[in-house]
Amino acid sequence: MIEFFKDLVHDFELPLANPVLIFSLILLIILLSPMLLRKVNIPGIIGLILSGVVVGPHGFNILEKSSAVELFSTIGLLYIMFIAGLELDMNEFKSNRNKSLVFGLFTFIFPLSIGFPVCYYFLQYDFNASLLTASMFATHTLVAYPIVSRLGVSKNQAVAISVGGTILTDTAVLIILAVIMGNHQGSLTQEFWIRLGGSLAIFAVIIFFIIPRVAKWFFKKLESEKHSHYIFVLSIVFFAAFLAEVAGVEPIIGAFAAGLALNKLIPHSSALMNRIEFIGNSLFIPFFLISVGMLVDVRIILSGPAALIVAGTLSVVALAGKWVAAWFTQLVFRYSKAQRQLIFGLSSAHAAATLAVILVGYRAQILDENILNGTIILILITCIVASFATEKAAKKIVVETEQDPTAFDSAKPVHNEHILLPIANMESIEKLLEFTVLIKDKKSANPISFLSVVSNNNEAEANIIRTRNKLEDFVKQASASENKLNIIATIDHNAASGIARIAREIMADFIVLGWPRRAGIFDKLLGEKIENILNNTDKTVFICHLEKPMVVNRRIFVAAPPLTEHEVGFELWVSKIAKLGQELSVSVQVYCNEATSKALEKLMRKEKFSTPITIALFNDWEDFLILCRDVRVDDLFVLISARKGATSYSSLLESIPLKLEKYFPYNSKLLIYPQQFNQNFMDNGFEDFTAEPLNKGIETLQKIGKGIGNIFKKEAED
Repeated sequence: MIEFFKDLVHDFELPLANPVLIFSLILLIILLSPMLLRKVNIPGIIGLILSGVVVGPHGFNILEKSSAVELFSTIGLLYIMFIAGLELDMNEFKSNRNKSLVFGLFTFIFPLSIGFPVCYYFLQYDFNASLLTASMFATHTLVAYPIVSRLGVSKNQAVAISVGGTILTDTAVLIILAVIMGNHQGSLTQEFWIRLGGSLAIFAVIIFFIIPRVAKWFFKKLESEKHSHYIFVLSIVFFAAFLAEVAGVEPIIGAFAAGLALNKLIPHSSALMNRIEFIGNSLFIPFFLISVGMLVDVRIILSGPAALIVAGTLSVVALAGKWVAAWFTQLVFRYSKAQRQLIFGLSSAHAAATLAVILVGYRAQILDENILNGTIILILITCIVASFATEKAAKKIVVETEQDPTAFDSAKPVHNEHILLPIANMESIEKLLEFTVLIKDKKSANPISFLSVVSNNNEAEANIIRTRNKLEDFVKQASASENKLNIIATIDHNAASGIARIAREIMADFIVLGWPRRAGIFDKLLGEKIENILNNTDKTVFICHLEKPMVVNRRIFVAAPPLTEHEVGFELWVSKIAKLGQELSVSVQVYCNEATSKALEKLMRKEKFSTPITIALFNDWEDFLILCRDVRVDDLFVLISARKGATSYSSLLESIPLKLEKYFPYNSKLLIYPQQFNQNFMDNGFEDFTAEPLNKGIETLQKIGKGIGNIFKKEAED
């Protein structure tokens, strides 16, 4: 018994050495500190940093910087930079790349310009020490990025240019570090510049040309191996970080570059993205924040006036330089005060590159202990200021966006939409569910409704139970991307009437269907099932033929026939295509006539889609299948069709699925039937009346007239 208590006491000797106990304590801190400090309106990030101060070697010495803590801390730092690159809206970034460049220049030049004279003349350090310390002011770490991600403003333009500016300024600072070290060691020769430039060029080729192609092949060949996707992504992140280190820059540059390289291949609403964010925000990133706190030694402030003066000066200059950069950015681009504060909050925290610069300089004896200690205090102060400023600004932007009726975000709900996903072929469910998750309004409380229609016979009840059991696996798949899934199994005489009835019962906004299979005569199958669904419901219908994984599509090619803009569902399908383009980080190319083009441009000005949409005028709709000449193999082809009797209906759209299979055999295809009326036409009390015989008669006369016209045309040519 005595031995037992001795072992127990030994386990609790400070600093803790038992790895299980250390891990348990850190998890407890990650769990409790944000919850407790949130009660007094202090951001959770601050709680984690302060917890690191308390339990660290300079606090109560409960934990020391062991190799395990160092490993998890490094992973967390790389994770922050990787997620920042991954969540960056590439379409928004491309459209604002010049703004990111300007902000990167501002946030590099102003802190450097203010910091160098202060260090050289006021603190009286030499040229190398002053330049290195001043360059440290220009760096920033996206410590507060999880705040904007949590509050849902990561797509704001201010965030896009802040993240873009981060990579530019940090890269410039780390290159300055390499130059200063070369100058200090006396090796600043032509060979140094050639080696640095060459290694960075090779790094860029591997990251931005080779890795995306390997990743695309991997996701395509191992599409069903979902568990391996996360491991693959994680290995790419650390491999990129290692390559950056080999190239002569910090690993954080490699992690950010990996996020940019994989950005288009990991949709923001996918299950893989959800796993990446969940594990990072729950475990690795908090580890990093705690380790930052463990570096802080509060007793340094009490060690003498020199340390206090240096720490205070460094902190003031660092914050002032970043505020001036944010202020000039606001003036140049006419941003709001909230956006300026958001830019300042995101760019004012110093941690990763700052520590890298100062530690390298200290170990090379360019910087003294006062700069090192002052920098650690600066890290704590700037992280606290950045967290408060970012959270306050992000909340203000959320309120402004909700109050502004013209503001549009593709993730903002237009209404509480409901999607119906009828199941006919179990093999196609996974791809249809992936497509549905990508276009679904994330703010909608309604689940995605899976529907299986069972024939009304003696085995109906047994078939319902069997169907429900088969669909349970797909409920798990949807929950992995934080989407609710509702399973509906109903009995009806045929699938079409069951789908139409359930669509009305749940008030579905649109229906997602799989492509008709070649079972027997294709047109007969289409007529019996798809056409009956279209005739019995007025919902917007998406018919999907997904040949490839969604992430391998490089462009969305839309063919919109004349008068498409007059359908009630026009705005709905345009917004969903824009949403899909944003999720896949691809552009949208629309072929239409001049009238449709004007309506589309008007809608684009109103909604302000972040997805780049270009319009090409096309008038030869009598032979619109010649568009296959402009469609690339990696395009997602979308045709806007119409129900018989609709304003935009044309006899050219008959048997269109068969034609699309013939002319676009290697492309994934979407066939969209927009909603016609403001309310379901079946609810108007005229279910017994149908215009189908009249429509068929008119169509027959049109065909006869067209045939006679062709005969006379041939005779005239002869």
